[in-house]
Amino acid sequence: MSEASSPSSAASGTATPRVFSGIQPTAGSFHLGNYLGALRQWIAMQDTHEAFYCVVDMHAITVAYDPAALRVRSRVSAAQLLAMGLDQDRSTLFLQSHVPEHAELAWVLGSLTGFGEAGRMTQFKDKSAKQGTSGTTVGLFTYPVLQAADILLYSPEPGEGERDLRVPVGEDQRQHLELTRTLAQRFNHRFGDTFVVPEAHIPAGAAKITDLQDPTAKMSKSASSPQGIVDVLEDPGPMRKKIMRAVTDTGTDVRYDEENKAGVTNLLRIFSALEGTPVADLEGRYAGTGYGQFKKDLAQVVLDTFTPIRERTHKLLADEQELDRLLAQGADRASQVAARTMEIVRDRVGFVGRGR
Repeated sequence: MSEASSPSSAASGTATPRVFSGIQPTAGSFHLGNYLGALRQWIAMQDTHEAFYCVVDMHAITVAYDPAALRVRSRVSAAQLLAMGLDQDRSTLFLQSHVPEHAELAWVLGSLTGFGEAGRMTQFKDKSAKQGTSGTTVGLFTYPVLQAADILLYSPEPGEGERDLRVPVGEDQRQHLELTRTLAQRFNHRFGDTFVVPEAHIPAGAAKITDLQDPTAKMSKSASSPQGIVDVLEDPGPMRKKIMRAVTDTGTDVRYDEENKAGVTNLLRIFSALEGTPVADLEGRYAGTGYGQFKKDLAQVVLDTFTPIRERTHKLLADEQELDRLLAQGADRASQVAARTMEIVRDRVGFVGRGR
């Protein structure tokens, strides 16, 4: 990769690790779980990694969708990431569909993937079971292969310092990352050393956030009720009400106890993560006060966190031309890396080079 291809390039031989991560634009807003579980860590990693972040709009079309809504949500997703603090001078943010090499590498990797391997992916089995055969697409079946291509496109080349590629993942994506690792190793064994085998990266400070109405379940757009999710772009009134109405537990003591006080424990995690105060200190602060004051103060912390992000997001969306310029800048930078990777892949697999 050339030094011009990233604001924090490792091409000079430094040991800066490279990181890739992506997020789907399948909703009008990211939520509190997304922010504390992943996105806040993306911001921090800009200063320690050569970071590539992607709104994976191609993944979003593997299920039924509305084209106009997808276009809006892709821009809204990108605007939120920028509003949270992603900086095109410190990292690379782009839309997946703006870099066609993602699809090209997915085809090559798909030709190395066993039918049984793809069929064993848990997410595919779960979603296809819900949708039935008639509602399940080939795209959904090969989703993990495209995900592998997303990651491996940004594999450092030999000679780029210490070759290190990391992928922030939660437990629900570990199986897909293992397939990516397997395909990288298989390609390297068959065609020669090409891809760095990526490593899972659990960012420091990532928090497991559960549904406000069902603290035994993960906060999720696909599974949670509207009252169980706090959206980043939500208006202050509804946001405050959701915190105040969050499920707690019997008793009135604010205490961390995952087994017996799952609701309060979830709220303590949120409070601790947003304010940066240790849970033990929060327990001491609210000893003997009951849930009311605790929830009131937490609601204010949530509002103080997301109100500036919501305002910056709306400002970015109001200037669509500038937002698209920033995304084009990111796509240009990502394309430099992706094009070089595919140049090597095409040569290794035996495709005839394009004449000039």
